[in-house]
Amino acid sequence: MNAIRIGFIGTGGIAGWHARQLQELPEATITALADTSAASLSRFIENHGLSGVQTYSDYHELLDSGAVDAVVICSPHTLHFQQAGDALRKGLHVLIEKPMTCSSEEAEQLIQIAEQSGKIMQVSYQRHFQPEFLYIRDAIASGVIGKLTSVTASLYQEWQVGTVGSWRQDPSLSGGGFLMDSGSHIIDVLLWTTGLTPVEVKPQLQTNGTPVEIDTFTSIRFAEGAIAGLNLVGNSPCWHETFVFCGETGGIFFDNGKITLRRQGQEHVTPELPQATTNQDKSFIDAILGRHEVLVPGEFALKVVKLSEMIYQAAGYAPIPAKV
Repeated sequence: MNAIRIGFIGTGGIAGWHARQLQELPEATITALADTSAASLSRFIENHGLSGVQTYSDYHELLDSGAVDAVVICSPHTLHFQQAGDALRKGLHVLIEKPMTCSSEEAEQLIQIAEQSGKIMQVSYQRHFQPEFLYIRDAIASGVIGKLTSVTASLYQEWQVGTVGSWRQDPSLSGGGFLMDSGSHIIDVLLWTTGLTPVEVKPQLQTNGTPVEIDTFTSIRFAEGAIAGLNLVGNSPCWHETFVFCGETGGIFFDNGKITLRRQGQEHVTPELPQATTNQDKSFIDAILGRHEVLVPGEFALKVVKLSEMIYQAAGYAPIPAKV
């Protein structure tokens, strides 16, 4: 079997993680790269020991090259919709970094384009493959803590100072601030592990004098009766990530990767976690090869986009100018 030929659209930041995971797979080979920065292309090639790859400054040239069967999109957020749609129309499989798109309208259109193309489209939410979150999802679904009543999801990160002068604080490229960027992972976990359906949000947003929102505190009410607090703090001195899932008979506490299961009147338990068996890149390749279904489909990623959009709209905040 010939290896699936992979092209990268965008070679900065997170692209390196995808490259390392793909290079572990005999079924995949990186054959082409596109980036507007020649320096970024050179670093990527050197860092990953690539040779003989084709490079382009315009991603359209990569799509037309005939050198790839699939692409990994690691470009700024507002470019995802056009680039993914162009790739799918060229008959290529697509793995998109988060968020899938910056609006639900674009997300719905992209899902339709993928369906019409008959190609695989997956969104790169890596927590779907991590043992901690696989345990949380399975425990909630199997009733370990009873019916879910509340969730608190929080992320603290030195995002504001770390993104000064970058595209992440340019709304025309980022589509938003901390909520749209790192916050997308927290929204993903909140929705994927619980299966809840948000129906009402009450947010507070703060820009701290930047062009995008930095800190966001949002209360959420779900159709199933549970409530949640989503706290995204981009003006923090460090990374800290916590989730608390409370149900009618117990609670699951996640603190920077450590999980504790608690029930009233009982000693706390550190649960045994499942083994990691795949990741966002291996699962993408395996879906292309027909070994299993797409594990993070566009239909799920649309839910993340919709909740992000609900929060921005409820706050009266429009990081991207409205389409005329």
